[in-house]
Amino acid sequence: MFTKCLAVLAFVAVCQAGVFELPQIHGYAASQRHIEDYDDHPKYEFNYGVQDGHTGDHKSQHEQRDGDVVKGYYTVAEPDGTLRTVHYTADDHNGFNAVVEKSGHPVHPAPAHVAPVHHEAPAYYHH
Repeated sequence: MFTKCLAVLAFVAVCQAGVFELPQIHGYAASQRHIEDYDDHPKYEFNYGVQDGHTGDHKSQHEQRDGDVVKGYYTVAEPDGTLRTVHYTADDHNGFNAVVEKSGHPVHPAPAHVAPVHHEAPAYYHH
């Protein structure tokens, strides 16, 4: 037990002496140094889209951020052939808000006609 305590104390002494630094965890160094790449007013914009005729996958998204305000929309092709579009905003004052709209005309496949199954009644013979 004494050997383990001595090893831990030696490790702490080496770290404090600056022989090597502790790894960063979730963006914060163990020494609690200031993060130099912090952006107090983040700003970005992106978009992407997929249209795969083979699989029928159809979707897209566009989003932009200016400080604490995020705005965007995404579209998804529904199985019935309509297109769902969700417009969203998010900020510190109003929280997250979304408006969903559906466009196009739903197409439902016609039900398949299945002929009724007819079973012969079993024949019983008496001897």
